[in-house]
Amino acid sequence: MFAEIIGTGHCLPKQSVSNQDLEQTCNTTSQWIEGRTGIKHRHIASSHETTSALAEKASLNALDDSGVSPGEIDLIILGTTTPEKLFPATACLLQSKLGADNAFAFDVQAVCSGFIYALSIAEKYILTGKARTVLVVGADVFTNLLDWNDRSTCVLFGDGAGAVVLKYSDYSGILTDCLYSDGRYHDILHVPGSIRNGTLINGSGMVEMDGKSVFKFAVNSLYEAANKVLDIAELSIQSVDWFIPHQANVRIIDALADKLCIQKQRFIVTLENCGNTSAASIPIALDIGYRDGRIKKGDLIMLLAVGGGMTWGATLLRF
Repeated sequence: MFAEIIGTGHCLPKQSVSNQDLEQTCNTTSQWIEGRTGIKHRHIASSHETTSALAEKASLNALDDSGVSPGEIDLIILGTTTPEKLFPATACLLQSKLGADNAFAFDVQAVCSGFIYALSIAEKYILTGKARTVLVVGADVFTNLLDWNDRSTCVLFGDGAGAVVLKYSDYSGILTDCLYSDGRYHDILHVPGSIRNGTLINGSGMVEMDGKSVFKFAVNSLYEAANKVLDIAELSIQSVDWFIPHQANVRIIDALADKLCIQKQRFIVTLENCGNTSAASIPIALDIGYRDGRIKKGDLIMLLAVGGGMTWGATLLRF
């Protein structure tokens, strides 16, 4: 018994903001942004393009690709750092929008690792027979958390959603994964604010990041996770057709490729036009790689994620 991805989809907000646009409002230049991050454009959600709205469009695309109807979904798991409300879970709002009345739904909060955390949980539900068809979504409106005067963070992020339909199968889809966290590093990438007395923010409600520490942590942790998941599966790195990393920064991806001694051409990278979309970045890249013909049936794919917490991990799957 396995869990197989049978459909993928993604959604980006309509508004695309270029580096040149940010030059007008932030103390930076287009060349500085692209040279340090690899980003040229990012999509920013309007007031009506909420987390659940983006998740809905990505989910409908994935359901259409899979041939599965909303009524066939047993479970919805949504990875997000930007829930639409304090409660209920954004996954429940998505369930309502889709009309997936037979499902149960909940959110997972692991920041940029949220999608692979959610995918791992979904697989376990399928392997235990508790669910046969699961909708797994990563969705974030991360720009709601940005200080647009802080060029070290505001140039990095964009909004979006990605989704996959996971189904019980005899086909060896998800092979294995490894997930980690280390709370000792919680303050190198965080939003330190909290709700107090119903309305007050107790501390800042904007992203704060120690860029150098995040870079070092990301490269080392992703390298270790990549090797660990290959050891578990008893496979070599040469057997992997595509690497889909969290789309945080092109320098992290380049450094990881060098450390793993593999060609960067084996990485699917969407940073140039999407920026860092947090939990949405991996499923967006997966869908783009599939729809443009790079990813083909039978390809061995490694998903690699790292996020605030710090959280990180890797998933090895046969597409």
